[in-house]
Amino acid sequence: MTPAKTVLIVDDSRVSRMMARQYIAGLHADWIVEEAGTGEESLAKARATPPDLILMDVNMPGMGGIAAAEQLRQEFPAIPISLLTANVQTATRERAAQLGIGFMEKPITEARIAQLLATLEAV
Repeated sequence: MTPAKTVLIVDDSRVSRMMARQYIAGLHADWIVEEAGTGEESLAKARATPPDLILMDVNMPGMGGIAAAEQLRQEFPAIPISLLTANVQTATRERAAQLGIGFMEKPITEARIAQLLATLEAV
């Protein structure tokens, strides 16, 4: 049995965080799910307890998801980060690719979360 993983969900929408948490718990009841509502909060949480995966919204008040992902990528180059966003502009996709981070369109669905978590299950 693989050890429990920690997933950090970063989204200013409480509903989106709750849905992602519910999907993760449904697939992996033993995994730890941390939440952050802002980019700034995501940095503090990751520094306190580095997660195994970060799911990052793009459009948030204060520090946006791209800026937070850039900082997290510098500090934690090995942690997989995936943007979860309704912002499907080409520029956003290109920036994600430049940073070496994943990109997943909202709405968050159980199938999309399962696909993302599958990359961790093999580790």
